[in-house]
Amino acid sequence: MNSTFDTVRAEALFASALQISQEPTPLQVRAAVTTTLRRYGVDGCTTRVAGEFGEYPESAARRMSWALEMVRSAYEALASKEFAFAG
Repeated sequence: MNSTFDTVRAEALFASALQISQEPTPLQVRAAVTTTLRRYGVDGCTTRVAGEFGEYPESAARRMSWALEMVRSAYEALASKEFAFAG
């Protein structure tokens, strides 16, 4: 199940310059999300995603699936590390 945070982060990753072919690490994913949200804001990322789906629906769907998968993985890894340090 997607949380609102996952959706916002995935839209930011989608709108970022990070590419699937780069095989980014969780740290790179989180950095791209943060940088892109600061640059465009939530609404700006959403607008970019909508534009891509309007112009290139098939490739946009693949990129959004990748973005959701990467965000879940990157932030899950972060949460498990934070939990390990807290314990």
